Amino acid sequence: MDEKEAPAFSSENRGGKEKEGAERRTGPSRDKLRDEQKAGGGSGSSRREGLKTAEEKKKRQEDEKRKKEEEKRKKKEEEKLKAEEEQRKKEEEEKKKVEEEERKKQEEEEKRQREEEAARQREKEEAYQLHQEAWERHQTRLELRGRNQTTLESRPEESFFTRLDSSLKKNTAFVKKLRTITEQQRDALSGDFNVLNLSKYIAEAVTSVVEAKLKLSDVNCAVHLCCLFHLRYVDFSPLLLQGWRKHFEARREERTPNISKLRTDMRFIAELTVCGIFTDKEGLSLIYEQLKNIIYADRDTHSHVSVIISFCRHCGDDVASLVTRKMKLAADKYSLSFPPSDIISAEKQQPFMNLLREYFTSLTKHLKKDHRELQNLERQNRRILHSKGELSEDRHKQYEEFATSYQKLLANTQSLADLLDENMPELPQDKSAQEEHGTGIDIFTPGRPGEYDLDGGIWEDEDARNFYENLIDLKAFVPAILFKDNDKNAQNKEVNKEDPKDSKEAKDSKDGKDPKDLAATEELELELENLDINDDIIGEEEVADETEDPNQKLLEEHEQDEEETSTGSHLKLIVDAFLQQLPNCVNRDLIDKAAMDFCMNMNTKANRRKLVRALFTVPRQRLDLLPFYARLVGTLHPCMGDVAEDLCTMLKGDFRFHVRKKDQINIETKNKTVRFIGELAKFKMFSKNDTLHCLKMLLADFSHHHIEMACTLLETAGRFLFRSPESHLRTSVLLEQMMRKKQAMHLDARYVTMVENAYYYCNPPPVEKTIRKKRPPLQEYIRKLLYKDLSKVTTEKVLRQMRKLAWHDAEVKEYVINCMINIWNVKYNSIHCVANLLAGLVPYQEDVGIHVVDGVLEDIRLGMEVNQPKFNQRRISSVKFLGELYNYRMVESAVIFRILYSFITFGISTDGSATPLDPPEHLFRIRLVCTLLDTCGQYFDRGSSKRKLDCFLVYFQRYIWWKKSLDVWTKDHPFPIDVDYMISDILELLRPKMKFCTSLEEAIKQVQELEREFLIKLGLAIDGKDSKSEKLGEGEENQDDDEDDEEEEGGAETEEQSGNESEMNEHEEEDASENEVEDEEEEENTDYLTDSNKENETDEDNNEVMIKGGGLKHLPCAEDEEFIQALDKMMLENLQQRTGESVKVHQLDVAIPLQLKSQLKKGPPPQGGGEGDSENSETMQFVMLTRRGNKQQFKILNVPMNSQLAANHWNQQQAEQEERMRMKKLTLDINERQEQEDYQEMLQSLAQRPAPANTNRERRPRYQHPKGAPNADLIFKTGGRRR
Repeated sequence: MDEKEAPAFSSENRGGKEKEGAERRTGPSRDKLRDEQKAGGGSGSSRREGLKTAEEKKKRQEDEKRKKEEEKRKKKEEEKLKAEEEQRKKEEEEKKKVEEEERKKQEEEEKRQREEEAARQREKEEAYQLHQEAWERHQTRLELRGRNQTTLESRPEESFFTRLDSSLKKNTAFVKKLRTITEQQRDALSGDFNVLNLSKYIAEAVTSVVEAKLKLSDVNCAVHLCCLFHLRYVDFSPLLLQGWRKHFEARREERTPNISKLRTDMRFIAELTVCGIFTDKEGLSLIYEQLKNIIYADRDTHSHVSVIISFCRHCGDDVASLVTRKMKLAADKYSLSFPPSDIISAEKQQPFMNLLREYFTSLTKHLKKDHRELQNLERQNRRILHSKGELSEDRHKQYEEFATSYQKLLANTQSLADLLDENMPELPQDKSAQEEHGTGIDIFTPGRPGEYDLDGGIWEDEDARNFYENLIDLKAFVPAILFKDNDKNAQNKEVNKEDPKDSKEAKDSKDGKDPKDLAATEELELELENLDINDDIIGEEEVADETEDPNQKLLEEHEQDEEETSTGSHLKLIVDAFLQQLPNCVNRDLIDKAAMDFCMNMNTKANRRKLVRALFTVPRQRLDLLPFYARLVGTLHPCMGDVAEDLCTMLKGDFRFHVRKKDQINIETKNKTVRFIGELAKFKMFSKNDTLHCLKMLLADFSHHHIEMACTLLETAGRFLFRSPESHLRTSVLLEQMMRKKQAMHLDARYVTMVENAYYYCNPPPVEKTIRKKRPPLQEYIRKLLYKDLSKVTTEKVLRQMRKLAWHDAEVKEYVINCMINIWNVKYNSIHCVANLLAGLVPYQEDVGIHVVDGVLEDIRLGMEVNQPKFNQRRISSVKFLGELYNYRMVESAVIFRILYSFITFGISTDGSATPLDPPEHLFRIRLVCTLLDTCGQYFDRGSSKRKLDCFLVYFQRYIWWKKSLDVWTKDHPFPIDVDYMISDILELLRPKMKFCTSLEEAIKQVQELEREFLIKLGLAIDGKDSKSEKLGEGEENQDDDEDDEEEEGGAETEEQSGNESEMNEHEEEDASENEVEDEEEEENTDYLTDSNKENETDEDNNEVMIKGGGLKHLPCAEDEEFIQALDKMMLENLQQRTGESVKVHQLDVAIPLQLKSQLKKGPPPQGGGEGDSENSETMQFVMLTRRGNKQQFKILNVPMNSQLAANHWNQQQAEQEERMRMKKLTLDINERQEQEDYQEMLQSLAQRPAPANTNRERRPRYQHPKGAPNADLIFKTGGRRR
């Protein structure tokens, strides 16, 4: 068309729209009038019956609609009540939980206070008891000392001895009794002493007393007898002093002194001195001499420290004037006065005090030295563990012995410091230990996990910790008589352990091995252990089992037979039923109940063996039972230790069998065995050393099934072993060894994945702890409403809360908008609830909806520009949210189609070259399109939206096949099958009858046909046919997809201009139609709001869409009236000029010779290029034109109807036939149409108020068609509604 034709065309279009609007406003009346005219004066009764039937039908529909609404309202109320009830129950449970926690805290606080009060009371009682004992001991010593010092006046005369018994037998027997003095014999020995005359046996009695083997508790009885001797016999004391001196002189020559005898002797002579049997000069000199010899001889080894401690505890207060720290604290705290040490003068006590303090100084030096040596030894062991993974048995034993002696020395030093009231020396910690190992676990300080306390320490979470650590205490519920066998077995094992140890020590002493030699060969042994498979642990158990006493086995079998016969068949049935129900114990409560039931009712040796056999033979498919079976074993262990031992022995044997056999079958059984070992290790039933040794055996032959077994073991107990202090270093060494073997060996991809998963499960890479952002309470409340509380049931409640926010505050409004834009924070299934909430919020806050939609569109566009995989989930959520916004009428369909076309056109390289925005291997845009169509595509099922979606699907298929045809997809790396399934699912959902393309060429052909069809509809088929076809030919290679899409959109919008039912944006529609006619590329700049108003219409239903929002308001002014008058004048002139012109029809058909027309059967007229009528229902006749030289030749072709060419041509013929019939009917009904227009004008003049669509519309003079003139809009399909 030229420029002159455009105004006339637009005027006709506008006139058609005015009439169409009048038709919509008076639709019911017009239909009624048409029915009356067609009926030709039909009977009034039939019309009334029809009206009555319509009213009844309408009434029934209203009743049904009312019932549905009532049911929906009731259902909604029920859901609301249910939600409120659940919320109330939840609040009550939370309240009860808070009250329970407060009550527990209060009970714990009261318990702690009671314990503190009891501790204070106990401490007070101990202080008073100590005070009382000190005074009693002081008074007793004073009495004895006074009586013994005045013995010269009270000794009996010679006549007294004549009345006593002097028989040899009794006196000799009494002297022998003095060698074994005990506290229980005090009264008997005192009675015998009173009736015997021992004047001739004093020397023998002294020898017996000096050589007597006394305990510390028997010293008081010996002192009592010495006092009796001293009071009766004058020569007893000198002989006793002389005997003690000889005894100590003889002890100097002994190589291994008896420390216990020395301890009692030092206390004995101190008590004799304090009681006055020895004079202070004699007794104190003897004590000082012996004490000095002990201290100087023990200056380096301090092996006699117990002698010094015993001396200070029992006699230090009187001999050395010692006041212990405990006495001093009690005296200061409770104001108690302890007895003074005035029995011996202070000048005589001072040398003893100096001597003891000198010994304490040397003892502290020795302690510091041992502390440093222990730290050095720990450092060496730690270095060996870190480098080799384990310690040798000799080094481990050496460390344990040294640590035991150090702990003993430390305890003795603390005791002596309390007795002397001295301070303990400072023992510095080894800081280099942590630096050497890094941020690991200190294996020598258990309970301090260090950097590995990752929200639960050893365990993954709190539930796992409770499962593996919080076991029920059967001893608290079960009577002790039911597990008496366990105590007997434990005692026997302790005795058996002690005997081999003694024999081993004796053997070592016989061999005479030097510890230095052991240290020299240590490194060589460690290297050999790393090279060979060492079965020491399991091998020792084998030897122990083989060397077990056969008589013991026979006794146990005999006991088992007796138990089975005694229990009878009833218990056997109970046990069998218990073992059958054991696989059903699949939670913690059931397995704990089973453990208690077994311990209460079935605890016999035979039943325990049956239980072990049942646990060991767990089916290999039931791996879920292994944690619960391990918990059962751990629960029964305190009462039945043999269950765990027997089960571990059987598992070790099974593991050893599978490792040595090296077959490639029964992998499920092997995995079951190692998983059971791992679960028992987490319950500490299977020792960590044995578990790590099993892992080491698997790593030694790291191939095939051993790889799977090692990975299974690590996935079960690897994290537990790695984070346990005592096994951390050895586990880390084995893990590093496993990773090195993975790098060195060429493993399958499956094995590599298994090894890496096991390694990172045990030792996950460090992750920075996210710092939670602190927000104001109002923002936290908004996030809680949107991200937690919002659901399908609580939408109305959340909407009410959101409406109560301070919307006048710009910060609050901005934060709510940002929270809604960040839709990825909401659960995916709850995105529609946010769209529903926003739709309910827009009538009250109009700008919120606009800002949210803009933000979502901006996020979608930004996602395409950035194109980073980490934002994929975010992009999916945004696209889903956009589709839900369309479902709730927050956006128009034009926005949806614009986004859909941008997904398949933005940044696309049609030549196959890689682009950062859409690389060849990236298929995420296909997923975005499918997500958006799955969300809102079901609503594009009629009207212009349906045709637009059909057009888009054509371009979408071309994009899909273009992706499939790229070189990145090969046989080894095929196109993902899940994407194919996703595409087929969405296409079948939206267009189940649509024929899908099978190749890229077919898809391109469909796009070209679609574009050619719209070019014809745009009127550019004749004038620009050749040029347009050239453009389409170039479009296959160079034309951008975006232009194609916009051409498709322009064509659809041109076709559907007459379907617009909204007159709000009429001027924009007219401008859009003009631009489409002038130049198709200008349609890209058309405002999408104008298109959306068009696309929201439907052809069958005249439902007006009320758009809520702040639109532009029209303000009347004089310029508008002048513009409207000038425009109408120009349109009228153009229309008058065009009335005389004849309409030219494009000649598209090629003439067929007359001789061929007779051969072709009559049918629809030919449409192009030698096409003819169809011969029958299966074929269609075409005429093919060829040229040979200068002569044309024609040939008739029969094309099957199922071919695309014949089908398209037949459809085109049918459409043209229908169009001709419609044009014929319109021409014949001109008179009726004019009468309808007169009737419409009459109704308009009678209307009381103007139409609400556009107030400026009535100001323009309406153009009246001449009577009987044809409607150009309907004829040329440029306006009006098609029927």
